[in-house]
Amino acid sequence: MIEQGTPEWHQLRCGKVTASRVADIMRKTKSGVSASRQRYLGELVAERLTGCPTVGFKSPDMEWGNATEDQACARYAFTRDVTPKAIDFVDHPSIVLSGASPDRLIADDGLIEIKCPAIHTHLDILMGGAIEPDYVKQIQWQLACTERAWCDYVSFNPLLPTHLQLFVRRVPRDEIAIREIETAVQAFLADVASTIEALNRLEDAA
Repeated sequence: MIEQGTPEWHQLRCGKVTASRVADIMRKTKSGVSASRQRYLGELVAERLTGCPTVGFKSPDMEWGNATEDQACARYAFTRDVTPKAIDFVDHPSIVLSGASPDRLIADDGLIEIKCPAIHTHLDILMGGAIEPDYVKQIQWQLACTERAWCDYVSFNPLLPTHLQLFVRRVPRDEIAIREIETAVQAFLADVASTIEALNRLEDAA
């Protein structure tokens, strides 16, 4: 297995739609296609033409979240008495050049998505706040790719008192949401392919 976050892992995902970018694909504006969708389309086109993965900027908060993920996973495993299984990348069962990298697999039918947010964000969800819509899309796409039934959304902040550090909310598989995401991904991949074809025609015309 290739460790997530390594250069080899980024290469494994190169040119493919991944779970963390599904929300960008589906984001719309009043005038139509969003800038984030167009930007992601450009990134995938470039990855396929060059074979080089695009590695995005990581803010200090993102770096802190990545560094804290293993601690969150260990706490979840202890409280739930489970053995999470690390995974590198899972291709979608029917949509080529797409897939997901869940944080961990749980037993035979579950997975977890770990977030280690700022304290105010963590406290909000502790008090009953909703999971961000972008994360819900990410989770449903992961469930589609892994063909699993549920995902435990894990929010963790080790700076708080122990009884407030871990929050877990189970998100069941939603077939309607999955079909909507799959349709959007297929349309997006078709746009990526047509863009590459158009660029290749420029070479033929030169």
